Amino acid sequence: MVEKSFSESYAKAGVDITAGYKAVELMKKHIARTMVSGTAEDIGGFGGLFQLDLTGYKNPVLVSGTDGVGTKLKMAFLMDKHDTVGIDCVAMCVNDVICVGAKPLFFLDYIACGKNVPEKIADIVKGVCDGCVQAGSALVGGETAEMPGFYPIDEYDLAGFSVGIVEKSKVIDKTKMKEGDIMIALPSSGVHSNGFSLVRKVFDVENADIKKPLEELGGKSLGETLLTPTKIYVKPMLALFDEVQVKGVSHITGGGFYENMPRSIPKGLGVKIKKEDVRVLPIFKLLQKAGNISEHDMFNTYNMGVGMSVVVAKEDVDKTLQILKANGEDAYVIGEIIKSEDGVVLC
Repeated sequence: MVEKSFSESYAKAGVDITAGYKAVELMKKHIARTMVSGTAEDIGGFGGLFQLDLTGYKNPVLVSGTDGVGTKLKMAFLMDKHDTVGIDCVAMCVNDVICVGAKPLFFLDYIACGKNVPEKIADIVKGVCDGCVQAGSALVGGETAEMPGFYPIDEYDLAGFSVGIVEKSKVIDKTKMKEGDIMIALPSSGVHSNGFSLVRKVFDVENADIKKPLEELGGKSLGETLLTPTKIYVKPMLALFDEVQVKGVSHITGGGFYENMPRSIPKGLGVKIKKEDVRVLPIFKLLQKAGNISEHDMFNTYNMGVGMSVVVAKEDVDKTLQILKANGEDAYVIGEIIKSEDGVVLC
């Protein structure tokens, strides 16, 4: 019985196992929101169960993705706000899975902390559940590890992984791409979850007044702006896949344009982008100025306002924009596929 599960010796070492039980109870109401068809109703067992419905699939392929939130978590510590970083964790995984053409099915998280404060852990998991709801994905399980002496008492790490499914014939095939195809940008919500080691150094966030409203950021504070959750693109992208032949998808994460966009473009081809066509968000302009960062390094580190890119045939551009905008994405044309060995040509 859980009621009898208490170790005085373990508690003296800094681990309160009863706090873990309380955290699970607090998070159950959030997890219930993520339940989708195929999900087991209970949580707290040794494995997360998911019954796979293969109706309509001939050659199903499972697709997985894993990631963490990185040092963006430091912003959560400084702001003492922990209910949004879970969205980042889900986003970094499901946005990768969707690049293959797959629909995310379920998610698991891992939280490691210096001290298990049930209310804080429940806040973190609330964010994870918010992300899962946005992605139409079930949270089927997770792990909270209390590790005193390894993590500072007020800090934690957060990671997770997603599993999705796609019909083999519908896996995004970049070999169908050709010169003259068009790249479309889906706007980001901000810095998302990459490059925060540089962000923190440039703004000296540990010593700066990150709660002060800034005119350059439309009256928002630096802390609020940097903690903005990563956008999740699953639902608009699934809607697009249903109606348009998508030839390439890139999730713009660490490595920015130069590393991520070429991953969805076959050898011998590249993308030509006019810099003035990129809708750069104010936070990136402030970051570049404050850190005296070169334009190349900005585009090689950050999404610059483009969270995801999609390549379609020229004749499908209008339909693609209509579908994405109907699903809440203010998408726009950003570039054209050209013959090139350079990957990304910014001009």
